[in-house]
Amino acid sequence: MLTPFRQDTNSLFLTRRLNELGVDVIFKTIVGDRPEHLLCACRTAFSRADIVIFSGGLGPTEDDLTRESVAHTLGLELRRDHEMVAAIYTRAASMRMKVAENNVKQADYILGAQVLKNPRGSAPGQWLETQYEGQKKIIILLPGPPFELEGMFNDHCFEKLKAVVPESHLAFGELKLAMVPESQADLRAAKIYKQYPDIATTILAKPGEVLFHLTARAGTQPEAEHRVEELASRLEEEFADEIFSSGGESLEQIVGYYLQMRSATLAVAESCTGGLLGGRITSISGSSRYFKGGALVYSDELKREFCGVPPLLLKSDGAVSRSVAAALAEGIRQRCKATLGVGITGVAGPTGGTEEKPVGLVFIALSDGKQTEVVEKRFPGGREQVRWYSTQMALEMLRRKLR
Repeated sequence: MLTPFRQDTNSLFLTRRLNELGVDVIFKTIVGDRPEHLLCACRTAFSRADIVIFSGGLGPTEDDLTRESVAHTLGLELRRDHEMVAAIYTRAASMRMKVAENNVKQADYILGAQVLKNPRGSAPGQWLETQYEGQKKIIILLPGPPFELEGMFNDHCFEKLKAVVPESHLAFGELKLAMVPESQADLRAAKIYKQYPDIATTILAKPGEVLFHLTARAGTQPEAEHRVEELASRLEEEFADEIFSSGGESLEQIVGYYLQMRSATLAVAESCTGGLLGGRITSISGSSRYFKGGALVYSDELKREFCGVPPLLLKSDGAVSRSVAAALAEGIRQRCKATLGVGITGVAGPTGGTEEKPVGLVFIALSDGKQTEVVEKRFPGGREQVRWYSTQMALEMLRRKLR
């Protein structure tokens, strides 16, 4: 997990399930396999949380040291569960595999812990209720493979935790805005969410999108949901049409909904975005009902051939221009016999920019056959950011056109 080759999904699953119990996850630590680092992580975790869950490090290899580190930190012995040893041999025999000597290490358990069976793998988990520095702790050791961890937590841990944690309920809400700068969104929202100190409001941003995430805790689920709904309603009044989703949908999903509601179809002509807009639209299941298709028109030749852009226009205004974007949108709409056409042309960088037409300059056009709207933007960031911003702007133009 400390390399660029693996992605942590276990903590996301555990956080979701713990939130269902009304348990807040306050810290998440990713630590390597060095004993001194593991011991430090154990001491820190036990000192700051009532429930500590470990994922991974329960296997047979020399660097699987979770059991040993937890036992050492707590000053407890490790014992070997002979029934588990037998189970390891039985499982290996059923798979016609030989048990290596170090495999039986997986049957070691911390004195006082309940061993959690693992029918999906070889490494059992452990549940331990103990004391650390005079405070009661629940310590759970789970295997690292997600399939094994999720099954073990659902089978053995969820109900046990439900029986011991104080009854509490969490409700969540989220609102998404497109093409509103994060700083401006927070400036307008803060005057509202600060009136609700019992609701945790988190603002997350990515290129072209801002997410307000709302979390409320209450004694009953309806009460928690009411608080979230009240704040969400206030924010919706403030931002009105700038909010495109309150149910977790992506912008491309919302555009798809609107296209279907209006019985409209769409075609796109992309230059600097290189198919990213079409890719986002077709990532939604059922998009064939409203998306006709389009063209990647990087060269002037293909702009002329596929979209009918006049050669004199390309020569006089250049490929990156308001007029060419408009011609692309209307040309692809006609060529594909679609209700709406989108054209995008620009300089994504990092090369190709000039003083007159710098990197980040993009023109996005939307045509419905009667009129063509064109916006000019200068997007920040590198090539991928400029491309993403461009498709986000195009989708937002479509949403506003169709709503």
